Amino acid sequence: MAIVKGPFQITGAVGELSFYTCKGDDRVRMRAKGGASAKKIKNNPEFASFRKQQKEWSGVSKQTAGVRMALGDLLGVADYNLIPPLNALHNKMQKADTSAEKGRRTVCLSNYREALNGFNFNRKRILNSVLRVPVSFEFNREALEARVQLPTIHTKNELSNDAQLPYVRFVVVLGSVSDMQFDEPMLDYLPTVPALHGATATVYSAWMPTLGVINELDMQVKMTAQQQKKCTDKVSLILSMGLEFGTVGIDGLPTQVKNTGCGKIIKVF
Repeated sequence: MAIVKGPFQITGAVGELSFYTCKGDDRVRMRAKGGASAKKIKNNPEFASFRKQQKEWSGVSKQTAGVRMALGDLLGVADYNLIPPLNALHNKMQKADTSAEKGRRTVCLSNYREALNGFNFNRKRILNSVLRVPVSFEFNREALEARVQLPTIHTKNELSNDAQLPYVRFVVVLGSVSDMQFDEPMLDYLPTVPALHGATATVYSAWMPTLGVINELDMQVKMTAQQQKKCTDKVSLILSMGLEFGTVGIDGLPTQVKNTGCGKIIKVF
C-alpha cells in the first residue's frame, strides 16, 4: 500500500492499480492488483494454510459485523472506520482458542467482554471530553435491560459544543452479540444464537437547548421478552451511549447535524 501525494484525486481502478480512501483520512492510497488466481488459491495444496486463515477471518469479520449492528444508531456518530480495531480484537480472541484446530477456532466475545469496555467511536470528539459529567449505569442481564443516569449538566462548563449548535440529545443503545462458532455441516462460521447477533434496543432523550442547565436524566432501555428467552451465556450484551447535536430543521423542529456527535461502549456484560 502506498500513499499518493501527487495531484491525483481519483478513486477506483486504473489498469493494474487501485486508488482508494479510508474513513477519517482524506489521503488517497494506491495498491497494485495481482497475486494468485482465485482458482489456484481454492484448490492448490500450497495454499491450504492460507485457506484456513481465510475461513477464520470470515468468522472474525462476522463477529465484527455483529458488534457494529449492536451499536445501532450510534454507529452513525463514529468519525473513523471502526472495522480494523474491532477485527484486531476479535482476531486475538480467536487465536486464544486452543481447543479447536486452525481454520475452525471460535470467536468467543463472551470470554473477553471487558476488552470492549470503554471502546470509543471517535478520535476527534471523545465522549468523556465532550460530556464532562460522571455517567452511572445499572443492568439486569436476566431481564435484558439497562439504565443510564446523568446528573445535572451545566452546559457552559460541562458540555463542549465546538460547532455552537443550539440543541443536544442523548442516545442509549443496548445491543446483543452472539459468539461465533464453526459449523461443521455448513463448513462456515455461524453465530451460536442467530436471533441475538446484532439485535438492538434504543432510547433517545428529548432535544434540549445547549445553553443553560440540563436536568438529570434517567434513561432505561430494554429488549423484548422473546429475546430474553433466547439469551444464553454465549450472548454478550453491549451497553453504549452517546450524544448528537442538532439545529433547527426546515419544519422548525430540531434535527440532527451529522459529524458532530460522539459515543462509546460503556459496558459489555
